[in-house]
Amino acid sequence: MTWFNAILQGILLGGFYALFACGLSLLFGVMGIINLAHGDFAVIAGYVAVVLVPSTHLPMVLGFLVVVPIFALGGYILQRTLFQSALNRGDPLTILLVTFGLSIITENSLLQAFSANGQSINIGSLIADSINPNNVISISDISLVVLIVAVVVLGTLQLVLSRTSIGRMIRAVADDREAAELVGINHRHVFGIAAAIALATVALAGLASGMITEFAPSTGTSNLLFAFEAVVIGGIGSLWGTLVGGIVLGVAQQIGAQINPAYQILAGHVVFLAVLAVRSRGLFAVREAA
Repeated sequence: MTWFNAILQGILLGGFYALFACGLSLLFGVMGIINLAHGDFAVIAGYVAVVLVPSTHLPMVLGFLVVVPIFALGGYILQRTLFQSALNRGDPLTILLVTFGLSIITENSLLQAFSANGQSINIGSLIADSINPNNVISISDISLVVLIVAVVVLGTLQLVLSRTSIGRMIRAVADDREAAELVGINHRHVFGIAAAIALATVALAGLASGMITEFAPSTGTSNLLFAFEAVVIGGIGSLWGTLVGGIVLGVAQQIGAQINPAYQILAGHVVFLAVLAVRSRGLFAVREAA
């Protein structure tokens, strides 16, 4: 039962990783951008919720109603200005350096504004509520909600990309930007929409992080690393692969912690390297290519 509970906790943790990673996967799959500021954007979302949500008199658990629209708009503006300017140079290293610089500026600005102390999003008794079938298995309500939200978000994105006109435009631009331009698609506008969606999911992940645990200006880097590993394990550009990758990473970490608490992070890295060694393009790369 103890090992079963470890696997169960890993699946719940994997849902958080998948929610965190889906925006990273979308940006790379559509624009080829590896956003090194991804984790820092999630931290910003947490601070925005802590600062702005009380002024709206909404319960903190409904912070996404305030934060997500702000980040969606911010993502569109960021893409049409900073990111697009870097992409126009045609050098992948340029956008990498731009996002790296953005990450450094963001982290240091947050340190100046809020100090290095951790903060959390107060959701009352929900943080302590759990489902306990027996004295070994415990399923946190908030972790279960995050897993469900991750599945819903990834499923919705998959439907949007496959069934809607904007989704078809996003896939067309991702496959062949020049051909899409020839049929009248404005790739800059499509890129902006993709960035808006990506940052909206980052905002959700940042809120989830603040509800489950604490966040601080420095936590963006570790979250970025886990999101990147989830994307690579699942297969870059595969949304459902991202979910699987997050769960694989979460289960590996929890099993490692079950063996020895010091092995939790190490176990996830070992599985990540093992997947790279066996399938360098990720578990679902062949399916996506097909």
